[in-house]
Amino acid sequence: MNDVTVRPGDSPALKPVNILLYSDDVTVRDKVKLAVGHTTSGRSVEWTETATHDGTVMQADANDFDLMILDGEAAKSGGMGIARQFKHELFVCPPILLLVGRTADAWLATWSEADAAVAHPLDPFVVKDAVDAFFEPASATA
Repeated sequence: MNDVTVRPGDSPALKPVNILLYSDDVTVRDKVKLAVGHTTSGRSVEWTETATHDGTVMQADANDFDLMILDGEAAKSGGMGIARQFKHELFVCPPILLLVGRTADAWLATWSEADAAVAHPLDPFVVKDAVDAFFEPASATA
């Protein structure tokens, strides 16, 4: 997979980041999108929002995402269980950022095999930094 798209006559442009955002609460989804903004590490962000377990699974099966942000506090099907399910069932699972209820619940993110976790109440700077960390270029070490 190539992160650079080149059109005739254009200079190279970075491929947009495709993020799946799952929460049954529209206000949580809005807070995350507002915190992340329109770009991450210089790349534009394309959002796919889901509010149900079935919708999330359907989108994960049908699309290639660069990151999944799952709300661990979602009712009926929490993001922790979905994260663990995806890590075990998707042949190529993208990184997962889990939104947990409180800082003390971070150990649950380990059980769910999420790659990172952010605690409620969502601090927009922490959310932005967590998402940006997935897309920062690797630093060169000598």
